[in-house]
Order: sequence, then C-alpha cells, then structure tokens
Amino acid sequence: MYTKTGVVGVRSSGMKVLVTGVAGFIGYHLAQRLLKDGFQVHGIDNLSEYYDVSLKKARLEQLQPHTAFVFQYLDLSDRPGMAQLFQAHRFDYVVNLAAQAGVRYSLQDPWTYIDSNMTGFVNLLEGCRQQPIRHLVFASSSSVYGANTKVPFAVSDRTDFPVSLYAATKKANELIAHTYSHLYQIPMTGLRFFTVYGPWGRPDMAYFKFARAIQAGTAIDVYNYGQMQRDFTYIDDIIEGVVRTLLQPPQTTLAEVTSGQTNLNSQALFRVYNIGNHNPVELMTLIRLLEEALGLTAKLNLLPMQPGEVLATYADVADLAHEIGFAPATSIEAGIQRFIEWYRSYTS
Repeated sequence: MYTKTGVVGVRSSGMKVLVTGVAGFIGYHLAQRLLKDGFQVHGIDNLSEYYDVSLKKARLEQLQPHTAFVFQYLDLSDRPGMAQLFQAHRFDYVVNLAAQAGVRYSLQDPWTYIDSNMTGFVNLLEGCRQQPIRHLVFASSSSVYGANTKVPFAVSDRTDFPVSLYAATKKANELIAHTYSHLYQIPMTGLRFFTVYGPWGRPDMAYFKFARAIQAGTAIDVYNYGQMQRDFTYIDDIIEGVVRTLLQPPQTTLAEVTSGQTNLNSQALFRVYNIGNHNPVELMTLIRLLEEALGLTAKLNLLPMQPGEVLATYADVADLAHEIGFAPATSIEAGIQRFIEWYRSYTS
C-alpha cells in the first residue's frame, strides 16, 4: 500500500539500494529521490562517452555531498567487478538503469549494445542470484513494441517485431529476467519507459537537441517531415513510478492475477509495466512549445523517416495505475517549461 509519505510497512532507514547508471539522467534523479526518502544509495556507472561526460560528472557532483551516497566507477560488462560488488555488499533493492541507449547509434556500434545491455545485464542478474534481494526493477523501453500499429500500446500486446537492435536488447532483457525470476524466485519488474524528458536530461534526445539548436540559431533535423508522435513522460513522474514499483515487489505469480489469460501464464514473481504519460504529442507541437519557452523561432530541416524509428508511441498505463496506484500526469506544457528553466541556468 502506498501513501503520500511512502509505502506502509517499508522502513527506508538503513535500506541499501544499488542504482546502476547513477550518473545518467534517470539514475541521477532516482538517487536524489531515494536519498531524500532515507535510503542508502550505492551508485555505479562507467561514465560512457556516448554523450558529454561533463554532464554526467555534474550530476554526480550534486549527489556526492550526501553522506548516504557512495559512487563506484564500474562497467556492468566487467564480470569479475560485478561479482565482487555483490560479494562486498548486501543490497536490499536493485534498480538497473545502466544501458547503452539510442536507436540510431545502434546502427553504428552494435557491439556496445551487446556488451552493456546483454552481457552486463546477465552479470547483474547473476549478482542478484548469488545475493538474495527484495526486488529488482530494470529499465525496459517503449521501443520493444517495434512495428506494432495498435495504439495505445498495452503490456499484453505482442512485442516480437523490434525494429532496432536497441529494442531487441530491451526485449531480450525482459525474457532473460523472467527466466531468472522463474528459476530462482527473484522478484523482478521491468518498466517500459516512454520518452523521458526534463531537467538534467540527455543531450542526444530530441527535445534537448532542439532546444540547443533553436538557441544557437541552427536548423533542426525534423524526421518524417514532423509527422511523428511521442508519449513524452516527465522525469518526476518516472521517478515516482519507479519508487512506488520498487517498494511493491510482485507477491503473486502472473497466472494468479490474470486468470483466464493463458497467453500470459507464468509461475515467476515477475511483472512488466508501461510507464508513460498516456498522451502522445506531435513533434511539431514539441517544437512550438520549445519556441515559446525560449522566445525564439526554430529553423526546420525536414527529412524522411530514419531506419529504426517508429511513427508513434502511446502508453496504456492501466496496469500500473491498478496494481501500483500511480499514473504519470505532468503536462507537456509544464514539463517543457521546467526543462527550459533548468537548461538556461545550466548553459548560462
């Protein structure tokens, strides 16, 4: 059960949470929230150069004054290092946010996705197997829906047709996690994130790149001539959903809570949820909101659809709302305004 002050029956004081990818966008915000709630946070990150490392270091600088925060430079693909990590610490909870992100980059460097998203993920699961934990929550992605044209995307929809290597690795994570949960009775939950945005965000994401280009007076590359939709989800909503999910591990098998749906039959303590705003936004609407917040006019470079992209994402969050008691609700207007306020202060 969840209240405004936390989960009833869960005492955060002294509880230790491992957050992988802690210098990343979502990892940083999650660590801030967990520290505020009284948890001890052990964060690991490999400070990948996929985007500006100085931004990652700036996030860490915000976290390091906390006495309950420990940072360790470590790559998930480092098998001995990961084994030693779990041998040295007894974590109560684990949140895996470390991954090689990006759809287009997977066309350039596929091996990085295998090392981080596949090998690294199995190393993490092995750690959870060797040292019992209360719950593992791991980041999946709306990308797993791939070529699916039915909207909104529901967790029960088929996800057999990924259109990027990144999406394929995220789908593989879900399958491997289910297997480990089934074999070793480890409670696990996958969260399919839908286009997360907000302060301290990733510079490779469209909203961040667009803001930078508009401010610099350079042209924005607008794919599929702007005819795309994304279910933009504000970072605070994502964090609220992650924390609530983390502290409510699966207590029953999927078969018991979805009686009659034999296609979802499972004996594992395993769940998958969508976490999105349930309100897709046109790409041109996003650009208009950025223009208004910046007080500038965008220059557009209209281009065709890119390989690996999908036309629209749209989350059905009924399961999350029913079982976890939460659904994102921050409007794109409010979220973009908050992002631009941070962006101006960070770049000034």
